Amino acid sequence: MTSYKELLEQRKSLDAKIQDARNSELADATAKARALVAEYGLTSEDVFGRAKAASSRAGTKVAPKYRNPSTGETWTGRGKPPKWIADVNREEYLIAA
Repeated sequence: MTSYKELLEQRKSLDAKIQDARNSELADATAKARALVAEYGLTSEDVFGRAKAASSRAGTKVAPKYRNPSTGETWTGRGKPPKWIADVNREEYLIAA
């Protein structure tokens, strides 16, 4: 039966071998990829696709649609409704345009 210290030494040795094998295979893969890029004149867009542009509407503010007359608190009508408007007729709280 192997001892705890012997097993730790084996693990250390295996970790080193694993890292060496990974580095070797990564170097081979990188060389192959560079050769293909050079051979076919590929761009990063060809390989990875076009990056998606951020939506022009992302992060835009929306005007409030409802107002609580007693507190002045407003709500846009999007997302979870606040408690003051959750179970009531919302037409009473509409902000006049």
